[in-house]
Amino acid sequence: MNEKDVVIIGAGMGAMATAARLGKKGYRVRVFEAGDRHGGKCRTEWIGGYAFDTGPSLLTLPAVYRDLFQRTGDVLGRVVEMTPVDPSFDYRFHDGTSVKFANLSRKKTLDAITSSYGAAAAAQWDQIMRRAEAMWDVSREPFIESELKSVTSLFSRKTLLRDIFVIAPWKSIRGLSIKSPHLRKILDRYATYSGSDPRVAPAVLSSIAFVEEAFGAWHITGGIGKLGDALYQRCLDRGVTFEFNAHVDEITHADGVVTGIALADGRHIPAHTVVANADAGTIYSHLIKNPPRSVRTAQRAIEKMEPSLAGFSLLLGLKPSTEPQLEHHTILFPENYDDEFESIFNKKVPVEDPTIYICAPHDETMVAKAGHQAWFVLVNAPRHGADSFDWSDRVFAQQYAQKIIDRIEARGIKVRDRLDLLEIRTPADLEASVLAPGGSIYGTSSNGARSAFNRAKNRSPLHGLYCVGGSAHPGGGLPLVGLSAEIVAEAILTRDGGGQLSSLDRH
Repeated sequence: MNEKDVVIIGAGMGAMATAARLGKKGYRVRVFEAGDRHGGKCRTEWIGGYAFDTGPSLLTLPAVYRDLFQRTGDVLGRVVEMTPVDPSFDYRFHDGTSVKFANLSRKKTLDAITSSYGAAAAAQWDQIMRRAEAMWDVSREPFIESELKSVTSLFSRKTLLRDIFVIAPWKSIRGLSIKSPHLRKILDRYATYSGSDPRVAPAVLSSIAFVEEAFGAWHITGGIGKLGDALYQRCLDRGVTFEFNAHVDEITHADGVVTGIALADGRHIPAHTVVANADAGTIYSHLIKNPPRSVRTAQRAIEKMEPSLAGFSLLLGLKPSTEPQLEHHTILFPENYDDEFESIFNKKVPVEDPTIYICAPHDETMVAKAGHQAWFVLVNAPRHGADSFDWSDRVFAQQYAQKIIDRIEARGIKVRDRLDLLEIRTPADLEASVLAPGGSIYGTSSNGARSAFNRAKNRSPLHGLYCVGGSAHPGGGLPLVGLSAEIVAEAILTRDGGGQLSSLDRH
């Protein structure tokens, strides 16, 4: 074994972002992926002349990936084309009212809220965003962008008391004061960005709303999967090797130190450094056999984490229409939003009247025929499995898909007379395709004030093993996964005396 040999389990975005950074620094990086392609959940799929972003459907906080590409070779703008999505979201409610949030402009958003719901509602949203900005400023450097080694590492901060008051860990998103029922639903929705329940998810998640507003919502021409393709190519350019259809059975170790990985085909790949871009529960409960006591302690903490919600999605290929085109992102809220979280997290059954997210990109490169459209429709759903809901019933899935289309049509959006293609993806399908347990979209949820500290730490107690991705610190979603990779790469470089990576350039 060479000290600069690194083995990475999985070829998701966190894995590739780590691999590119280490490859640039001269490490020999080998990636082993159980599936047949790179990107993990981040992918754009072509089906029958239509392209669908079946994972992330927008990019926020693009500075994370600009920094990654700039520091591993060429700038991001040379490999993908990013365009702002404006308006960023069209929110529509059961009572027939709606509001469109502008991209990169709080003033325009507040003007839109005033027009729809009055000046008092706009003032409420402005107050919430000011607090969300303060939360972001407090949590960004010490928590989101840094390795979280222990709770005590935060207690040593000189600004501890002020920071605690700003973040208010005793408050949930639902605990933030906002009177407008329409804006309450919009704010609640940011909890679902991490697969969480707004009734118990910490208030600090409202900072996602500020990040989305301040750094923008962006589309990548050709689909968000193009970002994964570009990162894969960057890894190849930096000498990273990939082996697909390579199932890892075990992370081997001796005396509390990693020794490599064992593959299902019987091979053992020795390594002093292993980076796991897999679900943390899978890593600690299945891949580490006969774990030492320190690992068992971490395993118990991860077992306390509640998995994130899952998603039920429809891929709709639509023929041309004279109807007004939907905005890039449209959200159809139901009358009772709480029923959704009660169904998913408590009853563990599909939502009767779910919030419906429609991604309808204004991108002619994502359809084979002019005038056609590719819509990705997503509703939140309980996980697949014996402890939740069995999504393997295809007849039920077909019936549920038709119910969702009925809901869309009832809101005045024509679908059936335009339908050229319909494909259904259940949580069971997501579990099978990317090995996401139960089809959880974001790995683990942020339900509860202690959730962040129970999440898998980037540096495992098993020396030489590092965790990256949505179920590890700092969490799920493209920006946080990219930051997770930066933290892991920096930890490895610092360990080896290779110097620290530059911090994120916000400009």
